[in-house]
Amino acid sequence: MTNTYKALSALLSYPTSDMKEAADDIRSTITDEGLAPAWALKKLDRLINDFKALDLYELQERYVFLFDRTRSLSLHLFEHVHGESRDRGQAMVDLKTLYAKGGLDIDASELPDFLPLFLEYLSTRPADEARALLTEPLSVIAALKERLVKRKTPYAAIFSVLEAMAGRAPAASQLDELRKAPDDDPNDLEALDAAWEEQPVTFGPGEEGCPKVDQMLDRMGAHEAPVNSTRPAGE
Repeated sequence: MTNTYKALSALLSYPTSDMKEAADDIRSTITDEGLAPAWALKKLDRLINDFKALDLYELQERYVFLFDRTRSLSLHLFEHVHGESRDRGQAMVDLKTLYAKGGLDIDASELPDFLPLFLEYLSTRPADEARALLTEPLSVIAALKERLVKRKTPYAAIFSVLEAMAGRAPAASQLDELRKAPDDDPNDLEALDAAWEEQPVTFGPGEEGCPKVDQMLDRMGAHEAPVNSTRPAGE
């Protein structure tokens, strides 16, 4: 088990009071495991300090503005690769099957390609396997980092750490293709309406949702038994 992935998963989830209280523990977990170089971990300090210092409502408002209202910053990996095509549905099925084989059960309301959920799955895998799996959506992770850097938000640090942990550069051709996608402005309400006018893909009988951060924090302390490996693929 690699708790760094769980810690990063928690940081990328909707902020809660539990998150604020656990900020120092999350920092210690990431620092102590040392899976990313010091220069990358240093970038996380501003984000973690924000969790400690800012009002919870302010943290939540920032999160929604970035990741819920801005489609080009969606934390659903397949959104950037497949959009609303049929391919995305099959990719969802394949990824959910991967999780099940690895012993990770998810709620029907959770979309498998939600990045915090993917990171939680990586935390259950041996370090070498987790790193190999992380490289698969690396171009999407790099594109999201660039868009977050442009917005000067500390959330970009998480993606810098993930890039460093992957230990390789993203495929240039894939990254160039992702750079061509429109980077929407959540303040442009008319453009937002146009971008979201299609019915979003749903997966399973429930409504789309995110893993609860308090559950993730609980799991950070639980040592799950290793399970057999497979391989994955990325609202």
